[in-house]
Amino acid sequence: MRKMLAALSRLMQGPAAAAAAAAAAHKPGAVSEVARVVVASRNYADFATEATFDIKKHDIHRLEEGPPTTAVMTREQGLQYYKTMQTIRRMELKADQLYKQKIIRGFCHLYDGQEACCVGLEAAINRTDHLITAYRAHGFTYTRGVSVREILAELTGRIGGCAKGKGGSMHMYAKNFYGGNGIVGAQVPLGAGIALACKYFSKDEICVTLYGDGAANQGQIFETFNMAALWKLPCIFICENNRYGMGTSVERAAASTDYYKRGDFIPGLRVDGMDVLAVREATKFAADHCRSGKGPIVMELQTYRYHGHSMSDPGISYRTREEIQEVRSKSDPITLLKDRMVNNNLASVEELKEIDVEVRKEIEDAAQFATTDPEPPLEELGNHIYYKDPPFEVRGPNQWIRYKSVC
Repeated sequence: MRKMLAALSRLMQGPAAAAAAAAAAHKPGAVSEVARVVVASRNYADFATEATFDIKKHDIHRLEEGPPTTAVMTREQGLQYYKTMQTIRRMELKADQLYKQKIIRGFCHLYDGQEACCVGLEAAINRTDHLITAYRAHGFTYTRGVSVREILAELTGRIGGCAKGKGGSMHMYAKNFYGGNGIVGAQVPLGAGIALACKYFSKDEICVTLYGDGAANQGQIFETFNMAALWKLPCIFICENNRYGMGTSVERAAASTDYYKRGDFIPGLRVDGMDVLAVREATKFAADHCRSGKGPIVMELQTYRYHGHSMSDPGISYRTREEIQEVRSKSDPITLLKDRMVNNNLASVEELKEIDVEVRKEIEDAAQFATTDPEPPLEELGNHIYYKDPPFEVRGPNQWIRYKSVC
């Protein structure tokens, strides 16, 4: 093995590097050292710059044709998608750990398993476009530009959090991101309002409005569909169907589980939400539909959450461990992307492992910050009630305590 690696290194690197590798082969731990030399020797020219992939055909409703069934992905895009999804996965696993250590308190809804949805969606829209979602919001908070450090600090209620420690798991915000919303389905009419503003001010912008299968039967969603269709609002309504609303399967909760058809008169798409490329291509198609003035479109992303509904839900009282494991083994979004990249020479296994190590370090550093950063002082309890408003007094826990609210 050592001789083989040394010979390979000579072929790939030239005389000087090959000699160094050969010398290393006689030292303890030589195989791993030579392997690192060989891996390091691969330059960008060794990899394909892009590849074309087949994606699952989308189910369509009230459309003459749907998104393409092939997608081109460059090496750079693939590495970016992989790192982003891996970061979200590790961030959520760290949040799970911090919750079990009682460092994170209150509600906490994790997104692991659904990473392809937010990453594929973000890859297809512009930063100037708008997005609003439900309370499973950590992944979207990250793809909208908030750092892991700020997200974890928000979860632990620290002043360095993206909402200064006062929002927690469900209430994080960024530019053009209107946060996670705790009231089931309430963000859907808000998203239509954002889309109305885009149209009113004649901006070439759209609003992506997300909700879950558990919210899909809410009356306010159908009222919103009606207004959006009448006014031809540039809004993509997306149902993230992870198969369970809290602890109830979709089959037990809905007479019709064809959520992409629920807009009736609004066109719809059903998409493999575990495939980042399928999500990306479908979202591009939907965004073009909205920007062209045709009005709203409904998308259903068929996905799966690995954790329970929230951290108070073990997630195995209404489904089996075997079901979860089967999804992990056959449909995991990160593994699917990894296999595509390696099998099409867009990246090496070793290169992706290096990304994994880098991501783990980033998460650990962020967790260290999130557990040592101070909590916001009590004096700031009344701050940020209004945006750009003169300071005013707010009553505290009792009528004799007053705080001055500032922006």
